[in-house]
Amino acid sequence: MKERIQEKAKDLFMRYGFKSVTMDEIASQMRVSKKTIYHYFVDKDALVEAVMLSEMEQMQAVGINQSKGAVDAIDEILKDMDMMEMVMKTMNPQIIFDLEKFYPGTYSKFKNHKNSFMLDLIKHNLKRGIEEGLYRPEIDIDIIAKFRLESAFIALNQEIYPYGKYSLMKVSSEIYFTYLHGIVTVKGKSLIEKYIQQREKNKSITV
Repeated sequence: MKERIQEKAKDLFMRYGFKSVTMDEIASQMRVSKKTIYHYFVDKDALVEAVMLSEMEQMQAVGINQSKGAVDAIDEILKDMDMMEMVMKTMNPQIIFDLEKFYPGTYSKFKNHKNSFMLDLIKHNLKRGIEEGLYRPEIDIDIIAKFRLESAFIALNQEIYPYGKYSLMKVSSEIYFTYLHGIVTVKGKSLIEKYIQQREKNKSITV
């Protein structure tokens, strides 16, 4: 039951944001009493934290698998982009703002995850790309890795890209490709074009 509650809460939080979803709504969606939820989670803060910790563990597993399974550094980034597009189909960009403002304890843990695991994964990709001759060797890995990390969250900034006016997936895709084209060598640029052609071909086949 505990796992079911977390999954339902995660689905609702991702769609509507942490702040707007109440414990009553979660109980109603699951057709259980609120008392049942409080048996497993002392309050909403505890539920939000459990959901986010589970999400961070999943993100780590996916990130490691993508890195290991990618053919090269560019393929790794494109796989990450595809994964993020899937997430963003049902993601309310308000969630990070909600987390920071209303659940500072959990946000602090997410921030640590962001500035450790996520940053290290980006640095690893940059080093890999340089070794493969796909990224420019003069890149300052520390500076560019932090730029990449922070730029990924710009897409969620409602002051810059208001939800409804901008497509979250479109903004994210533009950021991914602008970043890639800024760091690649001539060899890397050719590979990007090759992958784009393959992706377009695969889309036409599945349509």
